[in-house]
Amino acid sequence: MSLPGTTLVIGATGTTGRRTAARLAAAGQHVKAASRRATPVAGAEPVRFDWYDPATFSGALAGADRVYLVAPLGDPDPAAVMLPFLRQARATGVHRAVLLSSSAIPEGGPGVGTVHQALPGLFDEWAVLRPSWFMQNFTGSHAHAQSIRTHGEILTATGTGRVGFIDAEDIAAVAVHALTDDRALDADVVLTGPEALGYEDVATVVSQVTGRPVVHRSLTYEEMRDRLAAQMPLEFAAMLAGMDRAIAEGAEDRTTDTVRRLTGRPPHSFREVAERELSPGG
Repeated sequence: MSLPGTTLVIGATGTTGRRTAARLAAAGQHVKAASRRATPVAGAEPVRFDWYDPATFSGALAGADRVYLVAPLGDPDPAAVMLPFLRQARATGVHRAVLLSSSAIPEGGPGVGTVHQALPGLFDEWAVLRPSWFMQNFTGSHAHAQSIRTHGEILTATGTGRVGFIDAEDIAAVAVHALTDDRALDADVVLTGPEALGYEDVATVVSQVTGRPVVHRSLTYEEMRDRLAAQMPLEFAAMLAGMDRAIAEGAEDRTTDTVRRLTGRPPHSFREVAERELSPGG
């Protein structure tokens, strides 16, 4: 059963936020779609929100009783801005919070792991979604997708490590369940697709679907860190490169039944997503 209410979706123009807002609106929920420019989102009420501008918090929270949380991109210490907001959210009537984290970041871990650790103490009803790497990293605006389109290659420091890549639509489906079901999850859940793939496998599928050759090129940890550091703070670049190294060591070689268990249907495969989003006729 879905509970009525008003959900504040932070990052409502992003990969998971956009899809979550759309699914909530389609289900008849009132959605406040938060973004820095209050960008219009179909079926939702656009509101201005900026993690680094506390003056935007009150307006975004007004009338909301639940919130979908996406951390500020590229911030190595998101808790510094997120925790004051969450305390304000609790004080103004938000009773359920669903946080987007990562399968690579445990409770109390770096970055958003600190927010994960604090969430149960702030809200009676909560959930932490810890998805594996997004399949949309290869189809959207991510650096991997850009590299595929521009150079026909995927650059990682993952070696032959495998990942249970997940469709952002499946993440959104779980997010809607966690936000609206009459029983709160009150847990953290790891979300994956139906199979663990190496980046060589991804390159093969993309090549087959698009008809253009794509290869995976392996870098060392140091090469990956330095490449990323040209685009972001060194600390964050080192963390991302470290995640690649962990993949190479087998940290993400797993699948879970979470999507099927919570949504009642199996997660989409990478081939399905590639055909949907990359196929010339898709």
